[in-house]
Amino acid sequence: MSILFIIVSILYLLGCGALVAAILLQKKRTAGVAGSIAGMGNVSDTYWDKNKSRSMEGSLERMTKIGGILLGIFAVLLCLI
Repeated sequence: MSILFIIVSILYLLGCGALVAAILLQKKRTAGVAGSIAGMGNVSDTYWDKNKSRSMEGSLERMTKIGGILLGIFAVLLCLI
């Protein structure tokens, strides 16, 4: 095994753990698919919904998106090595 493969594998495993933690820390959404079909999925009337990007929940969502993209990149790198 090359040293590059080992480094990317370690980064991949650390990213997996961080992504699992970010997903488990997020708040449950009760509306789900049924709420989005009924048109109630994107209603943001409260102060907390409007300023969600600055809250802990918004940062966890951002971390989840970035983590998923990074894991995809690491997976492709592992296949190419």
